[in-house]
Amino acid sequence: MEWVLLAIVGLLILYVIIEYNKLVRHRNIFQNAFKQIDVMLKQRHDMIPQLVNTVKGYAKHEQETLTGVIEARNQAEKMRGQIDSGDATSMLALGQAEGLLGKAMGGIFALSEAYPDLKADGAFRDLMEQLTSIENKVAASRRGYNNTVLEYNNVLETFPTNILANMFSFTRASELDFDDREAIQNVPKVEF
Repeated sequence: MEWVLLAIVGLLILYVIIEYNKLVRHRNIFQNAFKQIDVMLKQRHDMIPQLVNTVKGYAKHEQETLTGVIEARNQAEKMRGQIDSGDATSMLALGQAEGLLGKAMGGIFALSEAYPDLKADGAFRDLMEQLTSIENKVAASRRGYNNTVLEYNNVLETFPTNILANMFSFTRASELDFDDREAIQNVPKVEF
């Protein structure tokens, strides 16, 4: 009888260890996925001043648009520096800041339509191509991140793992949404 009881306790301990490790592994995966987004957001934020300086030479009367872009970039960069990928509030704030930056960038796209010389400038075209590439990478990474968050949350909320998650203070992760649906629908067409 003692051996059976010992075997049951041993199996229970082994089960707890396996499930705990699974939770840790999934949490690390979604946190790493966010770090990939963070690198690309940094690249995006670093390119914006170059783009604004290029536009300044052509659109001297559009200071309000350019100031708006820089302010939105600075706010997004500030949020990026404070982010905790496990905190729903900070993820929401980052998403809103990046959404506002996306809207502000729409103003730069519109300026390129209003100033044909700007649109023809090689430096501007190169920056826009690089920015478009980064935007595509951010979108792909964000989808990957959101998928890993979904997997983590599913593991976290599935019985009986949810009992262990509560015992060890694992918390639900939040997806990253840039709240850019409106911006995507209203993006001006840019042709070079």
